[in-house]
Amino acid sequence: MTVNKDTTVAIPADPNDPEDFDVSVAALEQGLAEREERRRLRGAQKAPIKELVSIRLDADVVEALRASGTGWQGRVNSILRKKLLDAA
Repeated sequence: MTVNKDTTVAIPADPNDPEDFDVSVAALEQGLAEREERRRLRGAQKAPIKELVSIRLDADVVEALRASGTGWQGRVNSILRKKLLDAA
């Protein structure tokens, strides 16, 4: 399931407690405030310097890249840059 962060408001609730399904105005206002705070953290790039592309890679290559941890896509960019542009 994909969650749209622009229209989703998180409200803490216990699914085992039937009283938690009644949403209070205060809980809704808190959720809206948190969503607005998330939106302020980062806006759209004014001048994007990278281009979104789709590329098909072997499953074992992708697995190894993802296993290298957070930032693997940036490392792929660095590897390609070094191999293609720095070697010239």
